[in-house]
Amino acid sequence: MSQAQLKNDLDCDLAIVGGGIVGTTLAAALKASGLRILLIEAKTLEAAIARPQAYAISLLSGRILKGIGVWDKILPRINKFKHIDLSDADYPQTVQFETQDLKTDELGYVGEHGVILEELHRFLATCPNVEWLRPAQVTAVDYQEDGVEIAVEMNGETRKVRSRLLIGADGARSRIRSWAKIKTKGWKYWQSCVATQIKHSAPRNDIAFERFCDSGPMGVLPLPGNRVSIVWTAPHAEAKALQNLSEAEFIAKLEQRMNGALGKLELVRDPAGIRVAARACFPVQLMQSDCYVKPRMALVGDAAHCCHPVGGQGLNLGIRDAAALAQTLATAHQQGEDIGRLKVLKRYQSWRKRENWIILGFTDILDRTFSNNFLPIVAARRLGLWMLQNVRPLKIYALKLMTGLLGRKPVLSVNSD
Repeated sequence: MSQAQLKNDLDCDLAIVGGGIVGTTLAAALKASGLRILLIEAKTLEAAIARPQAYAISLLSGRILKGIGVWDKILPRINKFKHIDLSDADYPQTVQFETQDLKTDELGYVGEHGVILEELHRFLATCPNVEWLRPAQVTAVDYQEDGVEIAVEMNGETRKVRSRLLIGADGARSRIRSWAKIKTKGWKYWQSCVATQIKHSAPRNDIAFERFCDSGPMGVLPLPGNRVSIVWTAPHAEAKALQNLSEAEFIAKLEQRMNGALGKLELVRDPAGIRVAARACFPVQLMQSDCYVKPRMALVGDAAHCCHPVGGQGLNLGIRDAAALAQTLATAHQQGEDIGRLKVLKRYQSWRKRENWIILGFTDILDRTFSNNFLPIVAARRLGLWMLQNVRPLKIYALKLMTGLLGRKPVLSVNSD
């Protein structure tokens, strides 16, 4: 069958299952590719945007989104941070990362899920090559030599969609990965995370904190409006107890952990005075898929890998996956190749899998080294903190790793510099 005949027989060139930030970033990055894209999402737009979560967004992710053309709409609605403060329990030596270390205007950004996703949706509304099925559920997948047939249930009816390639962007419990019989490696941690938003009285709101303790790390990310996003990691029982504390008890423990760095704290409330920032509690895991691709299929984001939230790397890995896959597919399409062929998709896998392993390993070592009170390890990590602060090449290397500036960069990010 010729390429022209095949195209006429297909509903789309690319079907993306999962309309979250990673899936929509992939679609947006392919706006000018000439590929016809179908996004299949189980939730309504209102439900998807309402997800109460905030993310650290790396410098590289910002450059990728700028290269796509959506960053100028996102940036005014999120917050920049210019300093990173890393500390270990009551040890007085801290590590201070500053903008002059990288000669950049900021070290990263913090944005809420709904803000980022809403602007990506607005951008996709201007893309004539992108269509949506939502709310819709994929119920079966049939991989064939020249395409893939997808059964989609929508409004109580099932329709068949034919595509050249299927993308699993459907999260850590990916059905696309499971149906493809792709195994994973990894483990569940002994910890859970408690996440919420807090309002503070500190005079500045441009510092990202990483507070380590032998029970687990705490990330504190500055949001607009003198708010911060808190991700507090602790052993499962302790995390559950933190979630169930009264407001006064939770704030008291948080103020003690922050040692006054944010001044007076209070839970975020709506204008009527009703608390709106619930405390979510979720277990954490490390997971890496044995492969990211098979003929006619590829995985991106949490469907391919998950890491510990320490360092705020999770979403950024997914955005980099999306940019790398978009570049791989667009280049192959321009050269007349079949984008569903395994030899094409393996170019994406070889690019991203090794880089993701590095970050997964980095976050795992961070958590295990600092969530520990074994004296030799305590001594070693505090020596490491001293070296990070005082050995400049090591400090710059660590900062580039955290901000995404090491490794191969997608063309989208280079063109946006």
